[in-house]
Amino acid sequence: MKRSIAETVLGAIVIIAAGIFLVYSAKTADVTTTDGYIITADFSSVGGLKSGDSVQISGVKVGNIANVELMQDTYLARVYMNIRNGYKLPTDTAALISSESLLGGQYLALEPGADEEMIEPNGNIQYTQAPQNLEQLLGQFIFSMQNDDDKGSKGE
Repeated sequence: MKRSIAETVLGAIVIIAAGIFLVYSAKTADVTTTDGYIITADFSSVGGLKSGDSVQISGVKVGNIANVELMQDTYLARVYMNIRNGYKLPTDTAALISSESLLGGQYLALEPGADEEMIEPNGNIQYTQAPQNLEQLLGQFIFSMQNDDDKGSKGE
């Protein structure tokens, strides 16, 4: 009898500790929905950008990616961003998809312009830049180095 009471108390302590960790992780994970307004931007490629990724200005999170979909008429990827209330963006804002590190982790960086007019809710960012493809850049570098070697050997 004493053993079953001890096991029950120990089980209750484990369940309470698990509940505390669950509440703590939910509060610190920042997975809540962002209260704000939706704007869009069209990209030729989004790399690994997906729903839930952050939207940043100068490294500060100002929203998150709500959805990414392919537009049937233009074959461009449309990114829907949920921008927190209180952040107003000029109409000449640029959107760039960047990597957090070489190992991945995409985010959308916004570079506000100087226009006095602001993007309205459900508005669109006109100036976009797709992410840089590391393999393409390395291929271009190697190809240009080969061309330089060919020119050097012909000139001698």
